[in-house]
Amino acid sequence: NTVKSTVEQLSPTRVKLNVEIPFEDLSGDFDRAYKSLAQQIRIPGFRPGKAPAKLIEARVGRQAVLEQVVNDALPAKYSEVITEADVKAISQPEIDLAELVYGEPVKFTAEVDVRPEITLPEFASIAVEVDPIEVAEADVEEELDNLRARFGTLVGADRGVTDGDFVSLDLSATVDGETVEDASTEGLSHEVGSDTLIEGLDEAISGAKAGESATFTSKLVAGEHAGKDAQITAKVNSVKVRELPELDDEFAQMASEFDTVEELRTSVRERVGESKKFEQAGAIRDAVLEQLLETVEFPLPESVVAEELDSVQHQLVHALGHDDAQVDRFLEAQGKTRDEWSEESKVEAEKSVRTQLLLDAIADAVEVEVSQDELTQQILMQSQRYGIAPQEFIQQLQNANQIGALYADVRRNKSLAEVIGEVKVTDTNGEVIDTKAFFGGADEAEGDD
Repeated sequence: NTVKSTVEQLSPTRVKLNVEIPFEDLSGDFDRAYKSLAQQIRIPGFRPGKAPAKLIEARVGRQAVLEQVVNDALPAKYSEVITEADVKAISQPEIDLAELVYGEPVKFTAEVDVRPEITLPEFASIAVEVDPIEVAEADVEEELDNLRARFGTLVGADRGVTDGDFVSLDLSATVDGETVEDASTEGLSHEVGSDTLIEGLDEAISGAKAGESATFTSKLVAGEHAGKDAQITAKVNSVKVRELPELDDEFAQMASEFDTVEELRTSVRERVGESKKFEQAGAIRDAVLEQLLETVEFPLPESVVAEELDSVQHQLVHALGHDDAQVDRFLEAQGKTRDEWSEESKVEAEKSVRTQLLLDAIADAVEVEVSQDELTQQILMQSQRYGIAPQEFIQQLQNANQIGALYADVRRNKSLAEVIGEVKVTDTNGEVIDTKAFFGGADEAEGDD
């Protein structure tokens, strides 16, 4: 006896499976169900687990046993059917079970979203252009200044605040005359001109000396008053200026392994060049992916997009404590309406699903394999990024059932690297770029993330 099934194509991204399981196929499942029930049901005169099936059936009813058996057997039978029929399911199935009659075949239908047919272009026909790598002296000087700043000293300045100063501030805020506790703080260090704190702060305290205060109006971006105008008072406690050490051989010896400032400068120039290469590799990835997304047309499975949209929007809602009023205030502070946010989220979700499906199709076409080493490498990189011990990170992934998703990500990255190896890449000066350094071998494929 074998399971009978037919596949009905409802749309390019959805199929319906009609399945019939011969009753005899369930005999092993019935045996297991009776064993399990025998452990749970006490029947006088029989030790636990020893009561015969007939007595158990009489106690709980034949129909109840049948329902239990079918519910337990369905997931495995469904998996068997989609594997047999080579259905590339990418969503949870909607299962509709026909009426169960003891001794009769079990019939059910399952509707599920599937990966659409994707026709891939000849990768060698794709050409992209990116900016050339240019190490400007200004970039090198900026890096050297950052290094000098690490060894700089802060010295008190007896004058009004100007850009670049370091100040200590006491901040207090009121909304409609009421103090906002979570927007008030004392002794806060701030670099003037970095615009990292509150909009309008740097302009308000400009020219203020130690001991003086400035009041201004600004929108709060967090807390229960997010999106509302607040009156903010900033009291300047101290004004300091950073004095940088001279850029000479003595500094080179103190701040690096080099003896002269020229050697240090050369090393910094090389480091800037390396980081520009990584930037260029990222630009190549983005350009090739964009080109693929523009040229390859295929329909998207609705339920998968809906699930992705849910996940995209949930991140913001979750960050704002699942409070609708908070979400509205946050969006208002961003200058967006709910509708605009929904539309943006939908575009983002569609692009994300399109990218995943496309890269999965490429991975199948070029038969990408992911080794245990590559998966481990990715886990180590991500655990470092989140500052979590690798073992703990693996545990979290397992608890959230995310190992499969991580594997799929690595596989997609590798498949994009394979495509880049065949694409013609030039810079805007017309120079052909050899992508092998970043995308050539499978081993390097992950290094450009």
